[in-house]
Amino acid sequence: MSSDFDVDRFSRVLARDAPDAVIFADREGAIRFWNAAAERIFGFGAGEAVGKSLDIIIPQNLRARHWSGFAETMRTGKTRYGAGDLLAVPALRQDGSRISIEFTVLPFHDQAGLMIGIGAILRDVTKRFEEIRALRRQLAERDGG
Repeated sequence: MSSDFDVDRFSRVLARDAPDAVIFADREGAIRFWNAAAERIFGFGAGEAVGKSLDIIIPQNLRARHWSGFAETMRTGKTRYGAGDLLAVPALRQDGSRISIEFTVLPFHDQAGLMIGIGAILRDVTKRFEEIRALRRQLAERDGG
């Protein structure tokens, strides 16, 4: 490895400039980090999102389930979506439109091991989701159902 490689700088640039949304929410669910891809995907600028609740991107009908899982992760420090398992859910854009996203999460602990928040890497899969739904409809029509 080159001696001029700065792992801390690499980590900061990767989180800030990744093509997927990178978000961090503190233990209360307030957004503390929102990268450029999150701006592109969800339509909120960082200045509009940071400090706000994750509710800005969670559809109303999914909030109770989201906050239940979030609280459990904060309590236990564990999530089933942290080891590469993808969660696929609808999300909200700033204009109120719904998109389909897939994401993984990473619990963050302080030096004492207490949960301080959750990081997430999210990808907009709306186009793929709609293509699959259209193919299923075509198959159902072809099969007479």
